[in-house]
Amino acid sequence: MASALLLVILIIILALLYDFLNGANDSANAIATVIATKALTPLKALGLASLFNLAGAFAFNEVAKTIGKGIVSTTDLTTDVFLLVLISGLIGAILWTFICTTVGIPISVTHSLVGAIMGAGLVAGGTGIIQWDVLTNKVFLAIALGPFVGFIAGALIFSLISWLLYLGFKNTPATRTEVTFKKLQIISSSFMAFSHGMNDTQNAMGVITAALITGGFIATNTAEQFPIPWWVKIICGSVMALGTLLMGSRVIRTMGWRLTKLEPKHGFAAETGAGLAVVAVSLAGMPVSTTHVIGSAVVGGTFFQSLRRIRWSEVGRMITAWIITIPLAAAIGGAAYWLVQFGL
Repeated sequence: MASALLLVILIIILALLYDFLNGANDSANAIATVIATKALTPLKALGLASLFNLAGAFAFNEVAKTIGKGIVSTTDLTTDVFLLVLISGLIGAILWTFICTTVGIPISVTHSLVGAIMGAGLVAGGTGIIQWDVLTNKVFLAIALGPFVGFIAGALIFSLISWLLYLGFKNTPATRTEVTFKKLQIISSSFMAFSHGMNDTQNAMGVITAALITGGFIATNTAEQFPIPWWVKIICGSVMALGTLLMGSRVIRTMGWRLTKLEPKHGFAAETGAGLAVVAVSLAGMPVSTTHVIGSAVVGGTFFQSLRRIRWSEVGRMITAWIITIPLAAAIGGAAYWLVQFGL
């Protein structure tokens, strides 16, 4: 068995690779609509997303705590076995996320990691080490509510926008209205990126911190403490931004162009609604899928205007990925643990 130090180093490397793919898939969600409506250029949108993702990561840590110590019980496993579970979980999440990102399917990278860690934990210690209460109250509940809340939020905000435009701005030229909403989208996309930082950016941070604590490289006074080093936050935020820059284009096309025909007012409604939903669940420490929330908000923002604007084949692909992500990631994570326990 490799030393704890080598295992922690390997976890940090894998977590950053996972974080890179998270940026390529999930982080693209925060800026897809603002690019699609041409409110911002891709480079400016990336810079904005990176800044507010990092701000969100520093603002809140509850989701990182859920990911790091809320899935598998750390007290029921030895140090080496728990570190192997984290390694296997990261491998499973990386493989599944890479496959989906390569073909442009927007999945929940968060749920990929949750499923893979859960699968590795089941192989390592059975059902008894899985913290089912946390999974039920935070993860599974978020899976069920995320798309629904995103759809409703996007639909309500777009309906409110349409009502206000009809009452007070019905004589305003369409070009002027479009320019106004492009400016508003800069605010809404910044808010979406901030909420993404409160939730998804914390996945890799949670795993790295859990490994550092378990390996004895971070001291804690009580079992409830989960101190995340500042350098972990910075490096995770930076690597995620790099993933968006280098590999985010395919998912951006799916979210921004293929799901539905977007105008600036649709983008503003979707980003604002999704941002509010993600902030709400983040405050509860629930690792929600920002992909599902923003995707549903995009559909909700156009649903009551015209069903023909929605590309249902792309919606079907996203729903399929939503359903199969956790079980497939769990299977890959379990298989990875079975293999790495012999190799390490």
